[in-house]
Amino acid sequence: MPTIPTTLRPWALMLPLLVVILGVVTWPLFRTVSLSLSDAGLVATSGTFVGFDNFAKNFGSKAFQAAFLNTAWFTLLSVGAELVLGVLVALLLNQPIRGRTALRGLMILPWALPTVVNAILWRLIYNPEYGALNSLLLQLGVIESYRSWLGQPQSAMLAMVVADVWKNFPIVALIGLAALQSVPRETHAAAIVDGAGPLARFRFVIWPYLAGPLMIALVLRTIEAFKVFDIIWVMTRGGPANSTRTLSILVYQEAFSFQRAGSGASLALIVTLFVMLLASGYVAIMRRSALRG
Repeated sequence: MPTIPTTLRPWALMLPLLVVILGVVTWPLFRTVSLSLSDAGLVATSGTFVGFDNFAKNFGSKAFQAAFLNTAWFTLLSVGAELVLGVLVALLLNQPIRGRTALRGLMILPWALPTVVNAILWRLIYNPEYGALNSLLLQLGVIESYRSWLGQPQSAMLAMVVADVWKNFPIVALIGLAALQSVPRETHAAAIVDGAGPLARFRFVIWPYLAGPLMIALVLRTIEAFKVFDIIWVMTRGGPANSTRTLSILVYQEAFSFQRAGSGASLALIVTLFVMLLASGYVAIMRRSALRG
């Protein structure tokens, strides 16, 4: 039986994984690129070659521009709120309070819920006829009558953001809590003895340990928020009046609802390009921070 040379053994061990990657990632990506350069439909996927016409048409369309703004707005609000709320909760749960172990366990529940379940839950909360939010605000005197939170373009996107923040801030809090556990108690105690206030302790003692992990959380959450599809699709399907239609929903509608597979594939590649640019930008910032540190 022939022996494998030592230099080729790592490749031989990775061969099954490479085959899987080739079949699951490389071929679908190649197929998407080929579709994006044609006018193929959903059924007849062998369309005529049109080059970059799909990309030019989508970049210039008002639907794409509006979906991009919705996606950027959702990402900015959602990720920003998750970072602030996650850090505050992590600081709270890092304190020696009674029952903090139970609170840490309860905090994971929203994140552990499937996204579809979370979306249905919040859709019931926002229900204009029997929703808990309307009932609570009416009893508190904040509103005078029930409102359709998901039926008004002015409030639908904010309702999406609240639902997404409630589900995903625990992962930021967990990452922040793990970082806080690495802060030396001696350093924190010395800062207190020196008379440093809460803000000074946070800036000079806690933040250096918190910045790196939070940057990783920022990268992960930004990428996920920019690709958001399921929670919005279940709650509003991009409505009302396309006020919550994001790029991922536009890709789905273009490819499956309008049956334009070539145009949908080009939109999917555009979304992938934006995600890669975001990830590359964050990685560059992290490298600069590491070099400065």
